[in-house]
Amino acid sequence: MAVKLAENNYGESRVRLLRVVRQEGRHDIKELTAGIRFEGDFESAHTKGENKKILPTDTMKNSVYAIARQYPVEAVEDFALHLIEHFLTYNEQVSRVHVEMSESPWSRIPHGAKPHAFAFTRTHGQEKRIANLLGTREETTIRAGIEGLDVLKTAKSAFDGFLRDPYTTLKADHDGILATTIQADWLYEGDEVEFSPLWHGVRQTLLETFAEHDSKSLQHTLYAIGEAVLATFDRIREIHLSLPNKHFNLVDLAPFGMDNPGEVFLPSDEPYGLIEATLRRE
Repeated sequence: MAVKLAENNYGESRVRLLRVVRQEGRHDIKELTAGIRFEGDFESAHTKGENKKILPTDTMKNSVYAIARQYPVEAVEDFALHLIEHFLTYNEQVSRVHVEMSESPWSRIPHGAKPHAFAFTRTHGQEKRIANLLGTREETTIRAGIEGLDVLKTAKSAFDGFLRDPYTTLKADHDGILATTIQADWLYEGDEVEFSPLWHGVRQTLLETFAEHDSKSLQHTLYAIGEAVLATFDRIREIHLSLPNKHFNLVDLAPFGMDNPGEVFLPSDEPYGLIEATLRRE
């Protein structure tokens, strides 16, 4: 039987670090998690057990820490570009480097009338800034994004006129709660992108569009959010959105002799609907 090695890669995952920059009277921090994968000429390692072309994954981990030391606190996309450049420079057997980065945000603790110089707190729950880069010696594609962005609104949300079959029990909702956790990633195009200002701008657009859109369904809101991002930021070629439908069910208070005019709800985590789509410039 003839066997051929097809697609393969290897790397190091979940490399975590906290980068601190100490200046007089002020410290800045970033908490990052990196994942690195190599593609290239590794057939002999699989078929013959030869490791002469295998850079240890432990070395990848060490490289993350060493390169973090060489640069100031910066956008995750820029840090990932430094990693790609380093690995391609010193590893001729590698044809492609895939770097995934996520940032867990910290904000300064208020102290009197101003933010504290060196004390921080988490303010955004599970929210993370993410970046996904794929680099070769010819080009690098850069996707950035956000995950864990919890949003909820109590008006401008409806779901009616949907398909029904013998097992449909869902009632129409004309003014309910719409809640989701936004996961979005977008593809940059062009050179010299100012990553951090653009990322913060996209985040604000996601929030504002969700808040103001008169939603007829989560699909309707997803499209409106993606369309707003593409209309606002010409450096973004496409955006992918993944929106779980978080349910808040009206509690029946009739057994207690009470009405419930849309005021008391039971949060329900599972099961949930999942709406996904990619919007792309024509």
